[in-house]
Amino acid sequence: MIAYKLVRKLKDGSLSPLFINKKMRISLDKWYDAECHPTKGFAVREGWHCTSKPEAPHLSKKNRVWVRVHILDWTEHKRPESQGGLWYTANKIKFL
Repeated sequence: MIAYKLVRKLKDGSLSPLFINKKMRISLDKWYDAECHPTKGFAVREGWHCTSKPEAPHLSKKNRVWVRVHILDWTEHKRPESQGGLWYTANKIKFL
């Protein structure tokens, strides 16, 4: 299924996750399995977090870009519209 993920765009043009495992660099057209990276200040929620549309009004857009993704083995999470509405946690993701 197609979804959207907000990622950090670094000065060198590379992409990385927003909050969890921030040192990771994302390559396009490569499948990634979900991993668990407990991070201080964040609840442990396994899976790649993404949205049904490129909207998350509660998150800053500074130095961040929306990337279209293909996800497999996902769970739906109904969130308030102020947080973008429908979210997914996926066990596999490919950044398109």
